[in-house]
Amino acid sequence: MKVKEQLDQLRDMSADELKDQADALKESLFRLKFRKALGVGDTLKDIRREKKTLARVHTLMNAPKEKA
Repeated sequence: MKVKEQLDQLRDMSADELKDQADALKESLFRLKFRKALGVGDTLKDIRREKKTLARVHTLMNAPKEKA
């Protein structure tokens, strides 16, 4: 998924959905780090992608909401 599409999708989410997304990303990141420690596959690219996505989610969670 392209970054712009991902940002649009994240911006459309509610606060609860963003929190759920952050929890899912943390779980995914944990599993990827575990796989890296075991030496299973090339996961560095996936870890970087998940960390960046998690940072985007946290940024949107902490950003003030725009008035409609």
